[in-house]
Amino acid sequence: MNRRHISSALVLFVTVALIVGCSGGTDGASTFGQYDAQPVRGEVRVVHVHGLGINPKDGSLYAATHTGLFLIRADGTAERVGQSYQDTMGFTVVGPDQFLGSGHPDLRDYQAGRWPPLLGLISSDDAGKNWKSVSLKGEADFHSLKIARQQVYGFDSTGEAFMVSKDGGKSWDTRSKLALIDFAVSPTNADSVIGTTGRGLLKSNDGGKTWQPSGAQIMMLVAWPEAARLWGLDARGGVHLSDDGGTTWRPQGSLPGAPEAFLDAGSSLYAAVREQGIFQSQDGGKTWRAFYRDPV
Repeated sequence: MNRRHISSALVLFVTVALIVGCSGGTDGASTFGQYDAQPVRGEVRVVHVHGLGINPKDGSLYAATHTGLFLIRADGTAERVGQSYQDTMGFTVVGPDQFLGSGHPDLRDYQAGRWPPLLGLISSDDAGKNWKSVSLKGEADFHSLKIARQQVYGFDSTGEAFMVSKDGGKSWDTRSKLALIDFAVSPTNADSVIGTTGRGLLKSNDGGKTWQPSGAQIMMLVAWPEAARLWGLDARGGVHLSDDGGTTWRPQGSLPGAPEAFLDAGSSLYAAVREQGIFQSQDGGKTWRAFYRDPV
């Protein structure tokens, strides 16, 4: 293996570890949202973004992070939502002020016995100020949650299980067992799913029951807002677009670092970049500008 290949392999390994390994085991303090942690100089703010979403009620951008949920304002500032520092892993917006999430509780809530180490599926109907349990409390840690065609799709990292719910997350069907980094569901076909792994893309044509390799292209994050618009972000921050469901890709642009979360919000794209902040593109991913900068 030459130096170029060794370098690429190291970049991929480190990026995958960062994306899927933010939290430790289920019984260590590192699994919790720690109110006393200081990962960035100054007060705890937007640290390690797991998910991005737009609240359709007012068009506001939200960032689910290792230290809680934040409202990201257009002026480049961030405001903590509520008082919780929960480690919000999986995160998706269902409707106006209606969010779904997963992950690990605020350390104080765990110590007080209010939540177990694994949140399972939780929901909020007040834009993240308060959360309640929906299902799998103490059992699941969804690292990725998606809504497609009135179904909830989730990847539970604890059991490496791809799961689907047809009743809003109250009950689940475990479709398969495998290790995924991220996944996306076709907006027109509930059975068509793309999954990302450290070895390449996987494709399922039966709703996640079985998977097949889908080319050698390695992506970390994916989003599928329209049938002919499937996004893929690679380990180096390269932004790619496919109009044929992931069979072929074309480069669109590049982020200034390793991506943590990605969102297609229609007229704008948003991407969280490790240790840099959140970036916005308004020209289809070709160029990016800083929308929110991490405090220094």
